[in-house]
Amino acid sequence: MTELAADNDDLRTVLLQRDRPKALWHEHLAEDATPPGPRDHLSINEVLVLVDQQPIDRSDRHPLRHRMAERILVRLTEEPSDGWQGRWLSSGAEDGPGWVDDLFAPEDRGSKRQKHDNLMMGLRALLLCRIVFPGYGFLTGYRSHSLFSSARGTFRPELFAQIERRAAERSINSNQLKNVLALISKILLHTGKDVDQLTAEDLLAYRAWTRSAGDRTRSGLSLAWRLLDGIADLHGFHTIEEAGRFGQRTCGELVDDFGLRNRTVRDVIVRYLEERRASLDYASLDHLAKGLAGRFWADIELHHPEVESLHLPEDVALAWKRRIQTSHTLKANRTEMYYVPIFQSVRAFYLDLQEWAMDDPSWAAYCVPSPVRKSDIAGSGKEIKKSKAAIHQRIRERLPHLPVLVDGAERYKADQAGLLAALKAVEVDETFEHSGRRYRRTIPISYRRNDYKSDTPPDLAEDLVTGEVLDVSKSEPRAFWAWAAIETLRHTGVRVEELVEITHLALVSYRLPKTRELVPMLQIVPSKSNEERLLLVSPELASVLATVITRLRHDNGGSIPLTKRYDNKEKVTGPALPHLFQHRLGGNWYIPSTNTIQSWLNETLGRTGLVDAAGSPLRYTPHDFRRMFATDAVSSGLPIHIVSRLLGHKNVNTTQGYTAVFPEQLVRTYRAFLDTRRQQRPEAEYREPTNEEWSEFQQHFELRKLELGTCGRPYGTPCKHEHACIRCPSLRLDPKARNRLTEIIANLRDRIAEANSNGWTGEVEGLNVSLNAAAAKLTSLDRMNARAAETGKQATDLGIPIIIDVGS
Repeated sequence: MTELAADNDDLRTVLLQRDRPKALWHEHLAEDATPPGPRDHLSINEVLVLVDQQPIDRSDRHPLRHRMAERILVRLTEEPSDGWQGRWLSSGAEDGPGWVDDLFAPEDRGSKRQKHDNLMMGLRALLLCRIVFPGYGFLTGYRSHSLFSSARGTFRPELFAQIERRAAERSINSNQLKNVLALISKILLHTGKDVDQLTAEDLLAYRAWTRSAGDRTRSGLSLAWRLLDGIADLHGFHTIEEAGRFGQRTCGELVDDFGLRNRTVRDVIVRYLEERRASLDYASLDHLAKGLAGRFWADIELHHPEVESLHLPEDVALAWKRRIQTSHTLKANRTEMYYVPIFQSVRAFYLDLQEWAMDDPSWAAYCVPSPVRKSDIAGSGKEIKKSKAAIHQRIRERLPHLPVLVDGAERYKADQAGLLAALKAVEVDETFEHSGRRYRRTIPISYRRNDYKSDTPPDLAEDLVTGEVLDVSKSEPRAFWAWAAIETLRHTGVRVEELVEITHLALVSYRLPKTRELVPMLQIVPSKSNEERLLLVSPELASVLATVITRLRHDNGGSIPLTKRYDNKEKVTGPALPHLFQHRLGGNWYIPSTNTIQSWLNETLGRTGLVDAAGSPLRYTPHDFRRMFATDAVSSGLPIHIVSRLLGHKNVNTTQGYTAVFPEQLVRTYRAFLDTRRQQRPEAEYREPTNEEWSEFQQHFELRKLELGTCGRPYGTPCKHEHACIRCPSLRLDPKARNRLTEIIANLRDRIAEANSNGWTGEVEGLNVSLNAAAAKLTSLDRMNARAAETGKQATDLGIPIIIDVGS
């Protein structure tokens, strides 16, 4: 087992090392240094002439700025490098602006802070003259908004004005715009370019630097890219996300990720994938490539490098199958036989080669026995049935709670909308009341510290009772879109991929041929099955979609934004369309990912407090709504073949796996059977009992009351144990009778001692039977009381007789 675990660790290492990144980050651009500019070899006097020609900032003093710039230039000339940029880099100035404090002179007046600011004034003039080009690390640590604002006034201010106009058209608030303008100013100072000279590589280099520096937020970069689109040369990419996305790769590239050494086998797998590509979507092709090249042949080469052919020796095939069956790197897909899909792919690979060789002899050289036999994948049908049963139980457990989830989502949406409206009706630092709670509109402390007031302050509400600060600008949209997603999923039964693909163009009208009635329809674009279908829009669904459209138009100047959706599975970007499910982040419109929608559901569920039968928080997935839609439709009487068409299934058997129908028909049929059986039985059994019979019945239970508990014999049966209750297995002990039972045991022991002393051997045998029975009952009673004490609950008497071995 130790050797097998080590083999699994080796496989895990191989798969992790060859796992492709989810996006292009252009890390190589982070290392690019800015080359010297055209003013790199100017003399100090020529540089100072340029400094003096710079416009005077309101915080600058012309003579002092000249002297401070000259002092910095003299310091840089002490470096051995040729040119100002080389001297700047070799001086260590990139480590931060703190080095200027070493340039203080005795004649400088003022505090240390004033001396530092004076020198920074001279440095700012050199940067604006583009004598040196600092790195992003220096500019990030510089922390001077005056430098960035001066850069905007120096480097083609008309282009910055154009960016600001674009931001106003997109309703970008001043705080977001401020971050974007500062970011663009950093890039200009670093590259020495003007705004219209920037390229996609310049922005990607900044993103790569922020990642290398540990900053994954890159605040404002995505918005900056969109505002620069059409001004700078961004190579046709309208968003930075488009520039970092992988497209579909060739079969050779998919296989080469695993670095197969055997070129013959590598070429066979590539050729096989190319043959299969026409009948597979890209996600399935990628998965098949990982299975054949990664989990199959890469593992063979790792553990059996001597194998040179697809014809595997028996021991090699057996060892590979054992590794796959026990590998902890392959996640179980809700079944114990999680390795079956891998075995099926490899078996199909070998069988396809054999079949294709009958039509194309070029495949004949690779027709060898499959290492996976039919018996290796036997039993998968049983696991599938177990999986379906578990899924059906999951839906039966969640369907009754659906109204609670829907009500909770709608209430929270209304609550957050009311809170946002009440907050916007007051000014900053004013208090207001909502839903019986007092709030105060506030802004972050950093705004006051930086003496910054936004034209549109953030929507922050401080709860005056708890002190919690709520960002309503984030919670209100999340509440709305969670409600919209839940309502649309439960009314349509669409897949989550189809949900985010719904556009305004998908709402169409259909006129019934006979009645000429106009009914609204919702077009579902091809997704998993690549089959288009139309759904009838119910009044409830129409209300939800109308609310979504109204919100999008309100937030986008009267029109629905045109956005492109990137399919992360198919690695393609769709055209710009008016998608109905898109939300705004940082001034940009994004189509939510499946993870985002799942997080909306989780937040809504967390507020409802729903739990499963085990007391754990109840979790819904978007696909659960699809199954609940099918179950509810079939339970309500809709024919299953119609439900199959609504769900977009090609086979009605697939739909049957989705419907967790409650066994109402089984209950009705069994109750009808009971009624029929009662009708066939004698009517005398269903007559009213006489007074004598009822009195006898009551007297039976009175006679069951005993000294140590009650008698558990059935009604209508006589006592078969001659009233030897202490020996009788039907005696149900009363926990309160323990003391009495111990007295009986002590008395029995005394009687046995007396019988032994008198030689009454027959009496001794009978008394021993009674003593053993009493001792067994006492042990059972103590065990029951101990269990009740541990659980804190009174033990339940099930009436199970205690069987005493008399012979012992």
